[in-house]
Amino acid sequence: MTTPAAPASLDAQHDAFLANRFLAMPIAGAIAWTGIGIAGALLPTRGAAYAVFIGTGAIFYLGILVGRLTGEDLFGRGRPANLFDRIFLMSVAASLCAYGIAIPFLQADPTSLPLSVGILTGTMWLPFGALARHWVGLFHAVTRTLLVVAAWYLAPGARFTAIPAVIVAVYLVTIVVLRRRWRAIVAARA
Repeated sequence: MTTPAAPASLDAQHDAFLANRFLAMPIAGAIAWTGIGIAGALLPTRGAAYAVFIGTGAIFYLGILVGRLTGEDLFGRGRPANLFDRIFLMSVAASLCAYGIAIPFLQADPTSLPLSVGILTGTMWLPFGALARHWVGLFHAVTRTLLVVAAWYLAPGARFTAIPAVIVAVYLVTIVVLRRRWRAIVAARA
C-alpha cells in the first residue's frame, strides 16, 4: 500500500505558480476585445452587446488555444494541484459574477455594457498581481478602469469601439511587461 505524497509546501506551490508565463490569457483577452471592438463598429447596439457577451465568454477558451502556442497548461494537467492556481481561478470566477451588475445596467442603458463588463472583469488583475508579486496586475486593473471611464465620457457615440480599443491597448502593454518578466526569469535560470 502506497501512501499518497504529501502536498507541496505553500512556498513550493507559490514558486511553481510564479514559474508560469502568464501570457495566454492576456493574449486571448486582447484577441477577444479586438473582435468586440470590430463588432461594435459594424453592428447595431444589440448586436454589439451580444458581441461583448460572446467575446468575453470566449476568452478562457481562446486562452487554452493560445496556451498551446505559448507552452502554458491552463488546465494544470501536467502539474500537481496548486492553491495559487485555484485562488487565481476563483478571482476570475468572481470577476464573472460582475455580469450580475452588467445585465441590469444593460437593460437601463444598452451602451453601459462595455463600461461595466470592461471594468468589472478587469478586477481579476488585482489578485493576480498580488499572487504573481508583480506590479502589472495593479497597473492593468487601475489603468484599464481609468481609461475605460474616460472613453465612456469622451466617446459617448462610440462606446462599443472606444472602450474595447482602450482595453486592447492596456492588454498590449501588459503582454509586453509579462514577456519581459518571463525573459528575466529564463535569464536568471541560465
